[in-house]
Amino acid sequence: MNKLAGIQEFVAVVDAGGFSAAAERLHMSRSAVGKTVARLEQRLGVRLCHRTTRAFALTAEGHAFYERSLRVLAEVEAAEFALTSEMAEPAGRMRISVPAIFGRRCVAPVVFDLARQYPRLRFDVSFTDRTVDLIEEGYDLIVRNTVLPDRAGLSARRIARQRMAICASPDYLAARGTPGTLDDIAAHDAITYGRDGNARPWLFPDGRGGTFAAPTRSLLIVDDLEAAADAAASGLGLVWSPCWLIRDHVRAGRLVQVLTGLEPLIFDTFAVWPTAPFMPARLRVLVDALASRLPGMTGADREIK
Repeated sequence: MNKLAGIQEFVAVVDAGGFSAAAERLHMSRSAVGKTVARLEQRLGVRLCHRTTRAFALTAEGHAFYERSLRVLAEVEAAEFALTSEMAEPAGRMRISVPAIFGRRCVAPVVFDLARQYPRLRFDVSFTDRTVDLIEEGYDLIVRNTVLPDRAGLSARRIARQRMAICASPDYLAARGTPGTLDDIAAHDAITYGRDGNARPWLFPDGRGGTFAAPTRSLLIVDDLEAAADAAASGLGLVWSPCWLIRDHVRAGRLVQVLTGLEPLIFDTFAVWPTAPFMPARLRVLVDALASRLPGMTGADREIK
């Protein structure tokens, strides 16, 4: 037995406000629509609506069945869309916003590869650290290295984890000594990331689910993470930085990681997009690619080697 038989016609009658209007929408005769709904009522054993030649009204059972039928048809439509979307080649324009440096170093290579793999995709990428309104500014997806406020109409997926580390150049450590504890940091020169002269604190887990700030003395405050890493590599002081950003300096011997026995701060990176009944193939393939490749780039679960 086809459990969906008559449901689409019944919903069409309710939406159109009567059998004649529904018949026009469905390209059926009025009598055919009426007989289909009557058979549905007979199968269910309830009266769904009262109808005359001039009037149409739902019964209480009809109201309840209509609401549930809408959800059933939406699920069927979603299943069909998902199947055809899986088979379709991703295509169309994607407008995305990513953090400036993280986006350039980690997200951009994924986007470039997708552009090569799917020539019908078009990307419009904004590299910025400012707060953006995804809905108001018309973005299809944003990537952010922070916990975003809970907001209706948005969906999110964690696509990476980032691990922080403290480093300094071998020359600086030879001249000033290597800190053995977090308290020792206060006696060292720190290169800190910040804006408008306000340095961002160096955070560490407190063992209770929160964080605490290590004491720092800022010799230099910059609003560019790459500049902070370069300054540390030149011997100016200690830097607290994401592992993916300083990895090349460490591998080349320009920076040395210190205080490796401390539990580091690890934070999440999210992809966020507007919630919709159906996820377009172009959006799905981008989110899946980011979630698959970024963890290997950020290396949150291992030491810098």
